[in-house]
Amino acid sequence: MNIKRAKNEIKNTLRAYFARDAFGVYRIPPIRQRPILLMGPPGIGKTQIMEQIAEETGVGLVAYTLTHHTRQSALGLPYIDHQTFDGQEYAVTSYTMSEIIASVHREIARTGVKEGILFLDEINCISETLTPMMLQFLQCKTFGNQPLPAGWVVVAAGNPPEYNKSVREFDVVTLDRVKRIDVEEDFAVWKEYAYRRGIHGAILSYLEIRREHFYRVEATADGMQFVTARGWEDLSELMQVYESLGLLVDRQVVGQYLQLPRVASDFAGYLQLYEKYKRVYRVDEVLNGTWEPLRASELAGAPFDEKLGVLSLLLTRLADSARELYRLDALTDALHGDLTAIRDGSATLDALLDDRQAALTRRRAAGSTDRDALLTATREIERLEAFRTHLRQQSIPAAQAFDCLKALFAADVQSRAAAVEQTDAQIANAFAFLDAAIPDSQELVLFATELTANFFTSWFIQNFGSEAYFAHNKRLLFDDTHQQLTEAIEQARQQI
Repeated sequence: MNIKRAKNEIKNTLRAYFARDAFGVYRIPPIRQRPILLMGPPGIGKTQIMEQIAEETGVGLVAYTLTHHTRQSALGLPYIDHQTFDGQEYAVTSYTMSEIIASVHREIARTGVKEGILFLDEINCISETLTPMMLQFLQCKTFGNQPLPAGWVVVAAGNPPEYNKSVREFDVVTLDRVKRIDVEEDFAVWKEYAYRRGIHGAILSYLEIRREHFYRVEATADGMQFVTARGWEDLSELMQVYESLGLLVDRQVVGQYLQLPRVASDFAGYLQLYEKYKRVYRVDEVLNGTWEPLRASELAGAPFDEKLGVLSLLLTRLADSARELYRLDALTDALHGDLTAIRDGSATLDALLDDRQAALTRRRAAGSTDRDALLTATREIERLEAFRTHLRQQSIPAAQAFDCLKALFAADVQSRAAAVEQTDAQIANAFAFLDAAIPDSQELVLFATELTANFFTSWFIQNFGSEAYFAHNKRLLFDDTHQQLTEAIEQARQQI
């Protein structure tokens, strides 16, 4: 199955394992709560979905990469204990608590959350001395004589042997005690994730044409050469920072992340074209509605892959605008809730600030990966601090404080309204440009379809509407042209 389905399967498993009967007892006894064994090629997101699952379900998460551990760190160190049997004292070998088990207890103490996930990565690449202990743990959920706390589920991940020479095969006894999920790469699923994460537009448009380059692992005379989803995402992060610093992303830089030379060279070449499209088509002018007719004429006569590149530039900028509005909307909602609490007397401004700062600290300490939520929380704290500073500097009496806060909040509401108008205008201007360049074309269908597929532009359309989008949606008849569009992309992929 793909990684999205695997994520849902694990979430459903947690729901089942944590379900209790009328007496508060787990409906599936802990001894029957099989560890989950997630098997799949490296770099497809196995570790990332565990972070997402923990955050979305509100459970704890402790993660270990087992290749970094020895028998002693996993099992604990031996020491001499003295015990009495039948009136006779004996020296008995005992073990200190396993570092892994201790980490689970520390996480429970830190968060107060008693249910969680113990994630053990690279489970089948452990050292020979650790193998018996790990098999025992999968079967019995104990290290030595120390059990995993009740309410904690074991999820282990490993790579198939063709990807790692250090892999150890599990025996039937072990496999018969785990819930095994096999995962494979899937570009369509990763693309959904990529939109949500804001992966660089050049990568998305390139992979739309070169889907076979999304994930490849090849054994060559020079060793294993590969391109993975993790590589594309990490390269995207670097590209975005490099661009902000005015640094060049060339073939050598790309090759540090895409470790399959021909793919690295191909993408580096495409990246040069993508930068050329930026200069030639002046996307800012298109979205502002000030584009010159010459730009539309140039796009009309451009080859298919160039049109896709321009569409990607437009979609990326529209997604950026919609994402900023998404954050403004979340901030406005949060501030509205804060002011409601102050009005009702259930909280003071100072108490809200302390609470929001503590919550943000906890989320960061827990390793939250939701950038939008973290940014919104940070902005909320900044605005509340600005509200408090204004009240103090202006010496606003307590009786008038709430009216003053409402007036300050009105500026946030206005900022959101302005962002809605701007994003709607940009979508309309983009459609107007494409209507002038490639009216009723398959590329225009692709553009409208990708607006729907992208998380942020789709969110905008659903919440605020877009006359230009709805008009084209009806006119272009997505379903009737989808097959033609797929065939055109496939032909372009074969020609390049």
